[in-house]
Amino acid sequence: MLAGIASWALTGFLRRYALAKSLIDIPNERSSHSVPTPRGGGIAIVVSFLAILPALNWFDLLSSNVLLALCGAGCVVAVTGFLDDHGHIAARWRLLVHFGAAAWGLYWLGGFPSLTVFGYLIDLGWLGYVCAAVYIVWLLNLYNFMDGIDGLASIEAITVCCGGALMVWLVAPDLTVWMLPTLLATAVSGFLLWNFPPARIFMGDAGSGFLGIMLALLSVQAAWIAPQLIWVWLILLGVFIVDATITLCRRVLRGEKFYEAHRSHAYQYAARTLGAHRPVTLAVCAINILWLFPVAGLVALGKLDGILGVAAAYLPLFVLAFRYKAGDRQAQDS
Repeated sequence: MLAGIASWALTGFLRRYALAKSLIDIPNERSSHSVPTPRGGGIAIVVSFLAILPALNWFDLLSSNVLLALCGAGCVVAVTGFLDDHGHIAARWRLLVHFGAAAWGLYWLGGFPSLTVFGYLIDLGWLGYVCAAVYIVWLLNLYNFMDGIDGLASIEAITVCCGGALMVWLVAPDLTVWMLPTLLATAVSGFLLWNFPPARIFMGDAGSGFLGIMLALLSVQAAWIAPQLIWVWLILLGVFIVDATITLCRRVLRGEKFYEAHRSHAYQYAARTLGAHRPVTLAVCAINILWLFPVAGLVALGKLDGILGVAAAYLPLFVLAFRYKAGDRQAQDS
């Protein structure tokens, strides 16, 4: 509760700061909004979440390794995003920082755990570290890509964190295990009060990048508790992963610069088609709760293999992504 109140209050302060410093997101032909809106409110999430972690460590509710992993990686990504929000950092330097943050987080979490595949426990060794680093950096960046309409990134983070906390609790009902995603969801909820459609402030790269790397690291931490939980988190993150990945692949295959601004994600096309952000944001919330939660629960409880669970969860998401023209040039130009 304290994290939510702090996030709400700090977001209000940041909104006034952004207005005073003219840190305004001005709509252009690649935007999904039509009204100039302050940006950078995601810093409230960063501060309200990270500020509580040392206290949890002091009371032996959080290990020092997890504290260092989350605070170190989160601060680096948030500061980089903050500087990019206030100016511009070349994509290659941002990517270098992102891989450094991923390596830092993985080091303190103990690397990437073994995977369960059709009942077998597989240790990927050094390849697991490489795959995990790529996964973390991709999730970080896709969260930036998917933060394009009011409330979407916030709703995704809240539902994924609540689902992740519930699934971890089903497997290992220990306060220290499900506490972190619950805390992050609370911090994001305070920001959402300002960001729900129509948004009064945007998250900015500092907030979206921070959420991306936090969700990735929390999923790796969960997998150390029970190997099947990495599949659970991949299922819960399905809407963002599928939309962003299909869009990226189609744009790269056309020879477009994937890091340039565009509006060809499925959620952006859906928002333009429906003429509003709110129904798309609420639809993603409903998909997460009504579809992805049950599938993730079956995997967490060992009733369904992880890979089969991901395939089953993603299939309708692929259909929706192509239905709403993810990565389609016409969707971008419409």
